[in-house]
Amino acid sequence: MKLRIFGKSSESDGKPFFTAQDRENIAWFWNAYLKKRTVWLLLVLGLILVQGLVYQQFLRLTESGLRVIFDQGAVRDLYKVCGLVFALFFVRGITSYVVPRTSTWLASGAVMELRRDLIEKLLVLDLSYFERSSPADIILRVVTQAQQLSRFVGQVTINAVRDAVMVIIVSGYLIYKAPLLFLTALIIAPVILFTLQFVSRRIKHVQRTAEAALGAYMNTLEETVNGMRTVKISNQEEFEEARLQATNEKIRSLQVRVQAAQAIVLPAIDFASAFAYAMVIGFGGYMAISPHHDIDGAAIITFMLGLVMVFDPLRALAKFFTQLQQQLVQLDSVHSIMRQEPSIVDVPDATDDFDAAADIRLEKVTFGYSADQPLFKDLDLTFDGGKRTAIVGATGSGKTTVLSLLGRLYDIQGGAVMIGDHNVRDIRIATLRKSFSVVAQDIVIFNASIWENIKYVRPQSTDEEIWAAAEAAEIAGLIRDRGNTPLGPKGAQLSGGQKQRIAIARAFLRSAPILLLDEATSALDQRTEERIKGALNRLSEGKTTIIVAHRLSSVIDADKIYVLDQGRVVETGTHAELLALGGLYAGMYTTQKEGYR
Repeated sequence: MKLRIFGKSSESDGKPFFTAQDRENIAWFWNAYLKKRTVWLLLVLGLILVQGLVYQQFLRLTESGLRVIFDQGAVRDLYKVCGLVFALFFVRGITSYVVPRTSTWLASGAVMELRRDLIEKLLVLDLSYFERSSPADIILRVVTQAQQLSRFVGQVTINAVRDAVMVIIVSGYLIYKAPLLFLTALIIAPVILFTLQFVSRRIKHVQRTAEAALGAYMNTLEETVNGMRTVKISNQEEFEEARLQATNEKIRSLQVRVQAAQAIVLPAIDFASAFAYAMVIGFGGYMAISPHHDIDGAAIITFMLGLVMVFDPLRALAKFFTQLQQQLVQLDSVHSIMRQEPSIVDVPDATDDFDAAADIRLEKVTFGYSADQPLFKDLDLTFDGGKRTAIVGATGSGKTTVLSLLGRLYDIQGGAVMIGDHNVRDIRIATLRKSFSVVAQDIVIFNASIWENIKYVRPQSTDEEIWAAAEAAEIAGLIRDRGNTPLGPKGAQLSGGQKQRIAIARAFLRSAPILLLDEATSALDQRTEERIKGALNRLSEGKTTIIVAHRLSSVIDADKIYVLDQGRVVETGTHAELLALGGLYAGMYTTQKEGYR
């Protein structure tokens, strides 16, 4: 059967309320974060049971008090009933403070551990995961959705358990007092079940779409903020506003649809409850009047009060189950990160013992970002230990990819990447990557001082070591001028040359035996490049240096130059040899040299 909610169809074909994936997600969250807190959860459950018993005893005392009034009992008995009622609600007041305080503490602790595990998982995932996932989507899951899960588990779920316990205990008492009347009230049960079945899957579908829309909105906002310089210089404020508002409107529309589906539940229960109340009043009144039933007015009034105590939390439970469908979507979204498995991992017998100063070789390497479109096929390259080797070529020829393969940011599909006698697959990843220092065009600068930015690559460094690295990179003077002043988001307060010198200082501080220079000076003007080349030359002394460059003036002094074209080595030699060859390199160099005039 297909159901329609505000013009949208939804399948309602008897599928379970909880899918197999839902059950897996709930079991994961329970086993990983809640099971260890079982003792505290049992304490909370015990206090909730106390609250339920308070209401049951309140009904009993209410009936007793009514009989004192109706049967003209002693005033002392009425005072006794009032005193007991006050005592009961005093106990309830204490539990009403302890239960949410404890449950929130438990839930926040569980979600703190969840965030810790999410961060640990993210840091071991392959680079390819981050290349296909937007930062905004990851932030949405780790921050927003995890926090919403904390509130739901610590507040909404505990309140639902309290309501369920109250419904069970009070219903049990009403069944004990008047089973026929309670059976009459059960007429609303099918209405509640049908209504929940009606809206649950629709809510889950719309919520999943809403979460995707929110992720897209955050991603668009991030792009706009990061590209604000381009936005303003291009006079595209109106375009960006329209783009953000369109996504914002979609989110609003989806939220309205979720609320519209949820809004069906409570009115349906209210109408059914009204019918049940009418049935109980009519049938109960008849039973009180009839001499064939042992029930009086006090019992009927108490029963009606008990029904109020049952129906109100029952309404809240129905609302909880609709909210649960939303949270199951968010739980699956968060769990999806934990289900990711890195493909680049240490082999069982990975070694830490290898010669980082040895020759580095790519032997018959086959690699592609997609299996059906290889970038390299049988690629052979050799980087002599202790010498400077450059890789040049057109954009997209695979220059930077070579560097990524050396550090095992990606695994190759064929061939081998060797350092000395060791395949990089056989070297422990952490040890392998500690062997590299990198100076790249795309430099990560944090919103901290220059000092902290340099120290980032080796936090255990002494002040003397950091100052030495800064002096070698010719940035010590700027440190003295700026002091501890933050550099702004992504180093917005620095020039390109200053950022490059921070990267060079990091490389001096790390002092790894293999130096990777990835377009290290391509964004600089010639004068700034000449100033930085001196620092780079000092940095590369005694190290195996691999230079990736588009600007050929930065590779003239290399001991060997590889020219790549569409993933293939087309020329090899020194600068002079390649010029004499008169091939692709010579043509590129001549073109660039004429452009400098």
